Amino acid sequence: MKKAFILIAIGTILFSCKLMKKEEEKKTDTPEVGLPYTKFAVAEDGYGEVDGEKVIQYTLTNPAGMIVKILNYGGTVTDIIVPDKNGKQGNVVLGFDSLPGYLQTANPYFGCLVGRYANRIANAKFTLDGKEYKLDANNDGNSLHGGLKGFDKRVWKASDINTDSISSIKFSYDSKDMEEGYPGNLHTEVVYTLTKNNELKIEYSATTDKATPVNLTNHCYFNLSAGTDSTILDHELMLRAKQFTPVNDQLIPTGKIDTVKGNAMDFTSAKKIGKDIAKVPGGYDHNWVFQKPENRFDMVASLYHEPSGRYMEVYTTEPGIQFYSGNFLNGTLKHTRGGMKYVKHAGLCLETQHFPDSPSQPAFPNTILKPGETYQQITVYKFSTK
Repeated sequence: MKKAFILIAIGTILFSCKLMKKEEEKKTDTPEVGLPYTKFAVAEDGYGEVDGEKVIQYTLTNPAGMIVKILNYGGTVTDIIVPDKNGKQGNVVLGFDSLPGYLQTANPYFGCLVGRYANRIANAKFTLDGKEYKLDANNDGNSLHGGLKGFDKRVWKASDINTDSISSIKFSYDSKDMEEGYPGNLHTEVVYTLTKNNELKIEYSATTDKATPVNLTNHCYFNLSAGTDSTILDHELMLRAKQFTPVNDQLIPTGKIDTVKGNAMDFTSAKKIGKDIAKVPGGYDHNWVFQKPENRFDMVASLYHEPSGRYMEVYTTEPGIQFYSGNFLNGTLKHTRGGMKYVKHAGLCLETQHFPDSPSQPAFPNTILKPGETYQQITVYKFSTK
């Protein structure tokens, strides 16, 4: 009887140990907000379906506790979770609570990859090698962010590249010849990497079999307060740019490149976004021009939220950045995270890019990719506190 009791006790202990081990594995493989991690990891969860294709949400974590969640639908960043100066975790990008939010017509490109051509092309057309190409006019007669069904509305193929030093996921998409009016079969790859230094690194590459315009970027809306502040007007922004491209009343560049010195566009020294925004009709939605050698990777911008202490730096190889102050948000979006009202200026975008309407602006940096060439772009968003 005594021997049987001992055997039962030993069995119970072994079973309990096995359960504890499973729970520890579950904590590692399925990250939760606020928990510390001891290694890099990539987890995946079902997120619904689009046109019969499965949508997956990938969760990247690092040992510092930073969490980034990305969908294969549009390569969409749904969450960037980082600590404030007191160690409290918070989500610093705007987003929706489920797939229907990202599928709604009113979705203002939250967190997605945009292409084949990010930003605007005037009159939804361009001429290349003597031939005129007509695009979908989805923005007041102009083409915006690739047209009616750009890269943000496609399901991308995904594969993780997890190692001991990074959490990484690679997305690829094949855009067919004349898709949305653009010539050439374009193969695009985008790699999101979470580093040990709380950096979200985005590497873009593309090849084509016909000459075609290419301009890729990410469209995250940042609010470093993580929902504490309803707007970003108290955020301090620095843009390492002495020039910008003025626009007309449809936000199309005029072709000029003007100085920022002495006017509301000057962010060469960090200042609060709300300081001069009333002087800019409609708010900020312009392209700033960097004074750095072409393709050189460099720090170009910073964003600071004093109450939380969160600080973000932006590094890129691109010649410009679109600073958009969330002017068209109006509090009416459905399926928002936690039912939040995303009011005007609730978030801001810092979209590293080539200039808008470059295919029709000969003085702007070239955006035409030719067969045999490879389009490449690297951007890093680095988070810390101070």
